Amino acid sequence: MHVDSASAATATLKADGELSVASAAGGRAGATAVGARLRRIGGALLPWLLPAALLTLWIAGAAAGWISPQVLPPPQFVLDTLRDLASSGDLWLHVSASLQRVLVGFAAGALLGLLLGSAMGLSRTVEAYLLPSFNALVQIPVLGWLPFVLLLVGIGEPLKYILIAKAALVPVALNTLQGFRQTPTALREVGDAYGYTPRQQVLEIVLPHAVPTLFTGLRLGFTKAWLSLVVVELVASSEGLGYLIVYGRQLFQLDQVMAAVIVVGAIGYAIDRVLDWAERRVGAAR
Repeated sequence: MHVDSASAATATLKADGELSVASAAGGRAGATAVGARLRRIGGALLPWLLPAALLTLWIAGAAAGWISPQVLPPPQFVLDTLRDLASSGDLWLHVSASLQRVLVGFAAGALLGLLLGSAMGLSRTVEAYLLPSFNALVQIPVLGWLPFVLLLVGIGEPLKYILIAKAALVPVALNTLQGFRQTPTALREVGDAYGYTPRQQVLEIVLPHAVPTLFTGLRLGFTKAWLSLVVVELVASSEGLGYLIVYGRQLFQLDQVMAAVIVVGAIGYAIDRVLDWAERRVGAAR
């Protein structure tokens, strides 16, 4: 009788212990899930902390009179100017001109960069001829080419297209070369074992392996092209977002300058996000 009672007590204690352990494990799992959710939210909000802090400082500085409106107009004033430019249609004309230039120039530069980068990646001889020139081109800014190209083609649209294409060409070509060179030798040997032709090697082994690096080059090339577009329009243009900035500065309309700068940043960021999304989709498909 006494033994049965002791056994029952022991079983009860064991069950209670298992229940406590299960409860503790469940609590830890719940805490871990909550912590992971908070980390995801924090990670999503983290990139916006600095812009939010700068905007708050701008609003507070304008309201308290710390910043002269002649130096930095209040945010509401800039927002009103942006709304006026959009409603009048002027903003869309300048945006359209800038987008046309950057898309044409980037497409030309990226296509040529892909071709030249592929040629260097597939041939050591071509690389020996071209790579030193590309390394030199990296060191020359867009404004350094402006006088020379201006003498060749004048101040018209070809000037913008050439300089934008040059800006995109170099990073795309160099990243394409790097992507082709990163293909593991073992994969090439597998292709040789299966009797792949050189064309099959490129299309089925080298190119798929190089895709992430190619997209990195395209993103970097577009960033360079977009920055070059604004620089060229600041110097040699009568329309476009860069011209809108210059025109506002000449008239001391800093609200227009700030509005144009915001649009430049927003469009550049949006297109970069699209390229990042495409890169992740292609990477997932691999």
